[in-house]
Amino acid sequence: MKKHLIITGGNKGIGSGIVSAYKNSGYQIISIARTLNPSDEYKEVTQIVLDLIITEDLENAFSQILNAIDKDAVERIVFINNAGTLGKIGRLENNSVSDIQSIIQINTITPFLLTSVFLKETQNWNCSKKIINISSGAAVKPYYGWSLYCASKAAIDMMTKAVAVEQETIENGTKIVAIYPGVVDTDMQTQIRKSKIENFADLQRFIDLKESNSLVSIETIGKEIFEIDRLENYPNGAVLNVSEYRD
Repeated sequence: MKKHLIITGGNKGIGSGIVSAYKNSGYQIISIARTLNPSDEYKEVTQIVLDLIITEDLENAFSQILNAIDKDAVERIVFINNAGTLGKIGRLENNSVSDIQSIIQINTITPFLLTSVFLKETQNWNCSKKIINISSGAAVKPYYGWSLYCASKAAIDMMTKAVAVEQETIENGTKIVAIYPGVVDTDMQTQIRKSKIENFADLQRFIDLKESNSLVSIETIGKEIFEIDRLENYPNGAVLNVSEYRD
């Protein structure tokens, strides 16, 4: 019996840390991203190139990925909605229609769609099933210049809670949680630090986090998310903060 992980945005950043942690624990990995990771560590990872902003055929593509797995040989399957974007930083009125559409698409619409497909395709699988949504503390704390990011992550949190209520009524339903990884040393943090103060009022705080070595490495956060997944000491639909699980 095999354990499987399917993850979006698994080729870099937090996603690459998650891939490493699960792969080292014997999981078969499928990473869905816009580009390939050419490193040796990804030689045993099935990499599928998909642009998650483009919804045409996304449902069919994800269905095919799931249907290619031998469900009778699966002990456990985990699907992680990890891909996301901060988008253009600045007040809402300074975002174009295309800015708004792309951020909401990748952060909200795509995770909703993929979650729906996962639930539908695996509903009769007789194995342990789990969805982890990588969310953000920005879902509950508004930031000047991040209105789209904050709102899109808040939607993910509520989707997590509502889907859990639904799955609790189903025999062998899927567990679903959202996780706040905190401040991690990724390209997104680099993007934040390059902002202008007039577009992002909390700029200095994030510069200070980098200069004080307060950012968590992608390797560490990957291991922490894996360990939280293993614990299972929380209710279905829980919204979890990684920092609360650190010693």
